[in-house]
Amino acid sequence: MGTSTRWKGPNGDRWSSAGRRLARWRDDSRKADQRLEEIAADHLSALHETLRADRSAFGLYDTACAAGERLAGALGSLATEGAESEDALVARLVSEVGGDGGTLADAAVRRGMAAAVRDVRSRHPELDDAMGGGAGGGFTWDILCDLYQVFFAEMVGEFLRSVVAEHVKLAVPVLIVTDPESRIADWVAEKVVDLVPNPCEESAEATDLEQAVDTAQSVVGAVQDPAAALPKIAELLVPRAVGKVLGLITEEITGEEGAAA
Repeated sequence: MGTSTRWKGPNGDRWSSAGRRLARWRDDSRKADQRLEEIAADHLSALHETLRADRSAFGLYDTACAAGERLAGALGSLATEGAESEDALVARLVSEVGGDGGTLADAAVRRGMAAAVRDVRSRHPELDDAMGGGAGGGFTWDILCDLYQVFFAEMVGEFLRSVVAEHVKLAVPVLIVTDPESRIADWVAEKVVDLVPNPCEESAEATDLEQAVDTAQSVVGAVQDPAAALPKIAELLVPRAVGKVLGLITEEITGEEGAAA
């Protein structure tokens, strides 16, 4: 993607149909919120359809898997060290998880990581006590497992935010003031977050540690401290997490009236 040419977004009938619906949408129209949710579902369905046809599309699958593995690797140190502030946590994770790649998928990972930290902070007020409390302790695993789940959902939302933003700029600049791309990204993230497996729940539901990490024999010895195995469990869950949010492990998500054109 050169610096002199603006990326015009994905191509194909499904994407074009979603773009046309967005072009016709007006914030002050009847059932505007419902229609925007349907448009969000259109874009998510278009993404899923594209990736089912070609898993390598946009580089999103491989980028998300690599980022998920890096996040899993960072969870253990966050459980012991924590962070001094939200800004410090965002900076650290954006750097460690997002890397410095220049693709749209890389950018979606970095923005998704920052959004996930903000989201988890709003869900867990106790996170403020853990940050800057001077105790030097880490974050609890319920917070970290939520962060893991939310990251994958926010990453998909942020990727589609970029797609919708291009549709807005190119087709319907009058809509910029209504910020539909942010609302669509939020809807998408909210819809897919429950598809992401939670490492804490996967560990708790396993009949024994070996079932949870059946391909990681080195972790089985940690049964006396199940939390010690959670980063490895999180890593093993990455392909399933990415597959679900990208529609490769199929659970169809649509708006109230489906994804009609």
